[in-house]
Amino acid sequence: MMKMTTIYTSKKQTKIESKGPRFEIGDFCVKLGSVTMSQNFKGVLVEVEYRPCVVPASAWELIREFLQGFLGSTVSNQAPQYLQNRMNEIYQPMDTIQQYLEHFGQYRKATGVNANTTIGEVKQELYKLKKAANVNRQSLRLDAKGKSLSDSETIKSLSLKTGGKLYYKDLGPQIGWKTVFLLEYAGPLVVYLWLYQRPWLFYGNVNTSNFHYIAKCAAGAWSIHYVKRLLETIFVHRFSHATMPLHNLFKNCSYYWLFAMYVAYHTNHPLYTAPSKFQFHIGSIIFVLCELGNLSIHLALRNLRPPGTTVRKVPMPTKNPFTALFLLVSCPNYTYEIGSWIGFTVMTSCLPAGLFTLAGAYQMTVWALGKHKAYKKEFSHYPKNRKAIIPFIL
Repeated sequence: MMKMTTIYTSKKQTKIESKGPRFEIGDFCVKLGSVTMSQNFKGVLVEVEYRPCVVPASAWELIREFLQGFLGSTVSNQAPQYLQNRMNEIYQPMDTIQQYLEHFGQYRKATGVNANTTIGEVKQELYKLKKAANVNRQSLRLDAKGKSLSDSETIKSLSLKTGGKLYYKDLGPQIGWKTVFLLEYAGPLVVYLWLYQRPWLFYGNVNTSNFHYIAKCAAGAWSIHYVKRLLETIFVHRFSHATMPLHNLFKNCSYYWLFAMYVAYHTNHPLYTAPSKFQFHIGSIIFVLCELGNLSIHLALRNLRPPGTTVRKVPMPTKNPFTALFLLVSCPNYTYEIGSWIGFTVMTSCLPAGLFTLAGAYQMTVWALGKHKAYKKEFSHYPKNRKAIIPFIL
């Protein structure tokens, strides 16, 4: 954790210079300088010299009129602060140097941060000044061990003043959320179907013609679920964060991929015992309805957030009847997701599928409780009768 002593000033003396063309217009000499600091463009300085005169008081009105002729009202009627106490003195080359130094000092202090600057803009400024890693790797906090600040929060909303402190942490290598989701969901699809198509890899030489039709239906249901997930990732989901830490990829993929192998090993086993037709049909109906419900909720959530934004709104039911669950819980997508896996477990009568359902239900409950709490904190008018994930209970 690195402590940022101030977000307004830079104590490290970086290289700053002004370079540009020189023009002569009658008795005037004009120099246009492009100011860069650590190779980052900061602005333009205009130096004007009236060569027939060396006393500022005698030349200022001419210089002012000349400057306002092409810079307009941006030029003050008053002489520069540096010259105001030297108007009747002979102008020396050192006076030019001092004025440049004053302007360079102002550029060093100014980072473009003001009361309305967002945390996201502060991150961009730190990155431009080469004081921090890419903005996606940055975490800014009010306390060293506090929570990361949202990019949308402003300096004013955080009650930060000049000299205020933020704490910076490099989150390490990042990877895009969409990339993680695609790898998470492609893995279980490939692993399950690979084992389904090549059972001899695990069971030896077996007669695949004797496989129960429910095992084939299970492979179809599994494929439908993860193909839906992949398509939603590509066409539906809008992510509030661009990236996540790279190490999460290995944790998430291990969970999905290994469980896929565990479930597939049992449902495709030559000794697999299928449930009754009635149980299979009940489980199938639950699975299909919950898959449709999950998709409906994802579409409704997508429409709550305009493209390219992190806007948050209170989710409400739409004309789609599956979204009516929003009236009862904050995260019906998780409710339907758990329902889908309960249906899959019932239709296959597979213990590993049940364990996968329990593990997923636990994690989604944790997420739902967190989101439910955040909704209530963010929206004062949030419906009080909603639960997090299980209607009327939790």
